[in-house]
Amino acid sequence: MTEILIKRAYTEPSDHDGYRILVDRLWPRGLTKAALGLDQWAKSLAPSSELRKAWNHDTDQFEQFAAQYKDELNQNAAVDEFLELVDPMPTITLVYAARNEQANHAMVLREYLLEQLKLR
Repeated sequence: MTEILIKRAYTEPSDHDGYRILVDRLWPRGLTKAALGLDQWAKSLAPSSELRKAWNHDTDQFEQFAAQYKDELNQNAAVDEFLELVDPMPTITLVYAARNEQANHAMVLREYLLEQLKLR
């Protein structure tokens, strides 16, 4: 099964990262494409702008945000295509720019993708 890691965009890429995917809707401030070492930018997997703005990284509402984000993912046609792409890969890294490493959308996406890969 695919190992899914998460890493802040501001942390240097490593060989262990495997296939690196930016999962933010917006490009990380101050970083170049070369500095990120990305293989893909999967904007379509990021939370909607409406959900992102409503949540505004309020950790008190993280559980509610996570549930709403998973609902969005369940209705997102891009998820199946993404799963087809990453399923055979040994390691992927979801790259995100949020400051909070304990409560962010990449954590929710990782959990969701692992659940979906188990169902295949």
